[in-house]
Amino acid sequence: MVVGIVSSLTLSSIALIAPLGAPAPPAPETPPVTMSTQATICNKYCDARDPALAPKERVPVSTTLFGRTIALHLDDDDAMGWAAIENGNPGDEVWLDRSMDGGRTWTGGSRLGNAAIPAGQRGRRTLMYNVDDWNNLGVGALRACGKAGDRPDIACTPWARVDWNAWDRRTAAATAIMQDYNLGTGLFDTTGWWNSANALNALIDNIRISGMHSYQYAIARTYDLNLNKFEGQFRNDYIDDTGWWGLAWVAAYDLTGDARYLQTARADADHMAAYWDNTCGGGVWWSEAKTYKNAISNSLYIQLNAQLHTRIAGDTTYLQRARSGWTWFQQTGMINGSNLVNDGINLSTCKNNGDTAWTYNQGVLIGALTELSKATNNSAYLTSARQLADASTTATGLHTSDGILREPCEGGDCGSDGPSFKGAHVRGLGKLNAALGDHPYTSYLQRQADRAYAADRTPMDHYGLRWYGPVDKLDAARQQSALDLLNAAP
Repeated sequence: MVVGIVSSLTLSSIALIAPLGAPAPPAPETPPVTMSTQATICNKYCDARDPALAPKERVPVSTTLFGRTIALHLDDDDAMGWAAIENGNPGDEVWLDRSMDGGRTWTGGSRLGNAAIPAGQRGRRTLMYNVDDWNNLGVGALRACGKAGDRPDIACTPWARVDWNAWDRRTAAATAIMQDYNLGTGLFDTTGWWNSANALNALIDNIRISGMHSYQYAIARTYDLNLNKFEGQFRNDYIDDTGWWGLAWVAAYDLTGDARYLQTARADADHMAAYWDNTCGGGVWWSEAKTYKNAISNSLYIQLNAQLHTRIAGDTTYLQRARSGWTWFQQTGMINGSNLVNDGINLSTCKNNGDTAWTYNQGVLIGALTELSKATNNSAYLTSARQLADASTTATGLHTSDGILREPCEGGDCGSDGPSFKGAHVRGLGKLNAALGDHPYTSYLQRQADRAYAADRTPMDHYGLRWYGPVDKLDAARQQSALDLLNAAP
């Protein structure tokens, strides 16, 4: 749930949440005296507006109860909605619930516009209510609920929202992930610390690709609220966590030009470098406990250092680190005979431990080699990345029988970490696809995105774990992976 609501905003801040390309909103209407001012939201218009004034109307979701139809009606032009009940009896009730956290709670308003069917009629509708709360950066959703007058049973539609800040499947997925963004913590609810770094990175990529800057405020807010957490500068005792945040801050720097983000990315890379030693000939440790050297920490190390080199004039240190990281990685044998990356090395043999070839181990190394090619202007790194990509996009163990990417854990429990993996994979694959002149993975990425959109999506553009469907559960890690996919698919 979003806590710590912003009490005041400049007009420019408010404009960020308004849909791009929309006309300047008129002065809010004065709410009717029958409204509770505590529950009133005023955007383009205030809550409790007559549905007859809606210039557009669509019904995305409905439900039934004892022969009655309860439907949610949305006005996309004004970002408002209303509820209606039909085929009912006098005394039946209908109302709206409003959520500001993706439907987990409806503290944004319950039983809004509650209305009863009058004598001699069979239907009733509520007044219109806003979906979002622009002034307080609330990203909302509505559902319609109703009950028979002579029974206690209540039925509600699924949650849905208007298409403002959701004009295509990419922007809709970005708006959906922002329903998990906690203004009080600057992180994404329902997921963890390193997953939030990936969610922010996916959001930044979406801003760059789609041109929708409505949620750019999350970058500075995340930074300001978490800069001093753990070991400071987004460093903690897990070296891979630090790498994920470093990549997010490079992306933030690229988008905004704010030098503090680049400085933090450098601090993160330097922290990682402090955990490179001669055990097994090199490589960074997975954690400060120094119990494991694995693929993900070292792939992130290569990518972050390569990216920093291209952004820091006269650098030699970061480039040397990236090159050394790749040389060491090759020597470990973590890339197996099938050109798939296993999880890590056995410290007693200093060789591939044969553990699971998770999807993110493929994608992050692909992205790292793509960045190393840019840093060195050496296409040999792209050749290596392409070999890995060819393997990971065709491996039967990483796909369903009809070619949809699946994590090895999807037959059971992927825990809290696994749902982020596929997003990291397709993000790296997308980098390589853009860098290669023939864009060989375009159709692959489009096939994944099309299937997820058709089979693994809710009416509010939330996605589950299995892109081949159906939706299993919802959280910000699952949504981040889907957003990464939609960003990568042309």
